[in-house]
Amino acid sequence: METLADTEAGGVRNGPQLGIESRSIDYVPQHERHGKVLNQGPFWFLGNFQFFTIAIGFIGPGMGLGFGATALASTLGILFGTLFMAFHASQGPDLGLPQMIQSRAQFGYRGVILPLLGTLFTFAGFNVVDTVLISQGLNHLFGWGIAAISITLGLVAAVIAIYGHDWLHIIFRILFWISLPLYIILTFAIFNGTIKAQPPGHIAFTWVAFAAQFAAGASYNITYAPYVSDYTRYLPRGKSRSGLVWSVYLGASLAAIWLIALGAWLATYFGASDGMVSTNGAGNLIFPHFGTLTVLVSVAALTATMGLNAYSGMLTILTGVDSLVKIKPTKSVRIVGIAVLALIWLGISLSLTANAINTLYDSLSIMLYLLVPWTAVNLTDYFFVRKGRYAIADFFTPTGIYGAWGGRGIAAYIIGFIASVPFFNLAGMYEGPIAHALGDVDISWAPGLLVAAGAYILLSRSINFTREREAMNISAHVLEAAHLSD
Repeated sequence: METLADTEAGGVRNGPQLGIESRSIDYVPQHERHGKVLNQGPFWFLGNFQFFTIAIGFIGPGMGLGFGATALASTLGILFGTLFMAFHASQGPDLGLPQMIQSRAQFGYRGVILPLLGTLFTFAGFNVVDTVLISQGLNHLFGWGIAAISITLGLVAAVIAIYGHDWLHIIFRILFWISLPLYIILTFAIFNGTIKAQPPGHIAFTWVAFAAQFAAGASYNITYAPYVSDYTRYLPRGKSRSGLVWSVYLGASLAAIWLIALGAWLATYFGASDGMVSTNGAGNLIFPHFGTLTVLVSVAALTATMGLNAYSGMLTILTGVDSLVKIKPTKSVRIVGIAVLALIWLGISLSLTANAINTLYDSLSIMLYLLVPWTAVNLTDYFFVRKGRYAIADFFTPTGIYGAWGGRGIAAYIIGFIASVPFFNLAGMYEGPIAHALGDVDISWAPGLLVAAGAYILLSRSINFTREREAMNISAHVLEAAHLSD
């Protein structure tokens, strides 16, 4: 199994790598594992701790929903969506692989290209919206050129992604401790009346607005699902699975709940329609330039998150290319993959003229549609079908136990996606008949999850687990031999 030995070409280390990361879509052996489960909480907390998240809180008020109802819908959506994201975390230390490489078990060595299209759209889509929000906001506040801001953001994010996994963790941890006190002060100023509330505009509860806010909250963290194993795969195997899941869950959900509620308050009682501008204005009421400081720190946090997107996007591109033409995951290949993705999102960002909030909501909806059936299939396989037991060597060859095309996973994904189409509601683009009958409420995530998971369980009854156990034994010997040859 020479293909796996090629993936073991990285150097031996016991701690963070401060140079450019040597690995990408290859397996991380045990002797290179490092990191702490508790650090995952701040990492995913910061991923949601910037004004992009604040803008999610504008959706409900923009549809007439009150602050309390918006906060409730967001909280329920976040708590629901983060479940699926967090459970992916345990796959990283168990398998030592990027998320989408592991998906070859369900979709096949080449068939994984199907969900890769959805995940690549997610990574590029978030960076497009991030770029638009930051460049338009800084242009409005300080008059800085949109093109210059966009290019600078792209370069910084690309450099962070090139240095890779360990630098992302270090940068996120630093920015977490810088950002946290700023938003504590901002939130406290709202509660003690330093920032005066204005009379709200027209408020009218509707299930359509509530469901839209819920779906936006749910999709916000469900769209993190393809990322999670990418940033837990260096953790030593044997770490507490429940502790890891809780660390990721609490980090990602608490930050999102906090800032979406903050955004809902700013939209309802401060007349906010732009996350950055409202953060700047509200903060400057506390004391001069505090809002500006908070904005600049948030820009840094969101730029680091763009690096996160670029890193996982690179893994997606390399997985897709490797599924068609075998590649050796060198540093040069990583850099090329990141550069290609950066050119894609920058090109789209610079040509985009649509309203940023509408773009944000539509993008989140489309990402949700594409990712829900994938996460259902992947988690069902991992926790209920194969129960975390895989032949890791066979992820790296189309002739292995998982084959080139995973008919079960592909069929379940398509069935789940088709089942959710009648529930879609994309304003001005498409409205499914069931969504229309429900008063324009979009609950497509429910049939997407249930149908895809149910279909996969039924189709998986034909899996030959005896053959898979034999493949796992062979894989264990291959991994051991590859480790000894380092």
